[in-house]
Amino acid sequence: MRFMFSAALAIVASFATGPAIAMVAGADAPGLARHTVMVLGSKGGFCTGVVVARNAVLTAGHCATGSGDYRVHWKDAAGQPVLVKPAAIAPHPQFDKAGATARRRTVDLALIRLAEPLPASFTPLPLGGAMPATGQAWTVAGYGLATEGDPRTGGTLRQASLGVVEPYGPSKILVWLRGAPGSGACTGDSGGPILDPAGALGAVTAWAEGTGKARCGALTQGVLVAPQRGWIEGVLAGWR
Repeated sequence: MRFMFSAALAIVASFATGPAIAMVAGADAPGLARHTVMVLGSKGGFCTGVVVARNAVLTAGHCATGSGDYRVHWKDAAGQPVLVKPAAIAPHPQFDKAGATARRRTVDLALIRLAEPLPASFTPLPLGGAMPATGQAWTVAGYGLATEGDPRTGGTLRQASLGVVEPYGPSKILVWLRGAPGSGACTGDSGGPILDPAGALGAVTAWAEGTGKARCGALTQGVLVAPQRGWIEGVLAGWR
């Protein structure tokens, strides 16, 4: 997989680093950089991951499972790219790769264990215990695309404040969020943090929807953390 990851690094190096009007809203989020990494796939895909322990990252299940190989990516203090192969990947036992499209129950989460602790510049993001309420403002963040279909606009950590909506009724698994037109998660934001009003990790981005032919910028869906804390904490305890 060396060649494929060399290609992935070239893509990462080409990502825009200046201000941009992001699909996830346009506000850079440097304060969240210490809690987040990127998850790269050998087939060219990329996602966001949340640091939940010194040696573990939480992301979306579809970001870390499949026929490809994966690397956790960040830049060191000198700005040089770092690629680390996972020591273990634990998909949620109720993750169903085809669940979303087949409308089957799925918990789109996975934990990634690293062989060595992350650098001291990273800090685990506390797991939230709150359930969402309609109208609350939750914050979505990720390294995804600012312009749908343009990979050069990814790779910058951005955030947006979105309001909780309930298009399908209250859920014990998912949260749906909507902001101003054009605001929401996009490609590459999957696996990224969704912060509850207290600033804790309330959910993990799993899916996005646009209007018309667009696939981003209208509705953002996340997997709630509170109902899955037992699984998350159990896996992390086993990795200590």
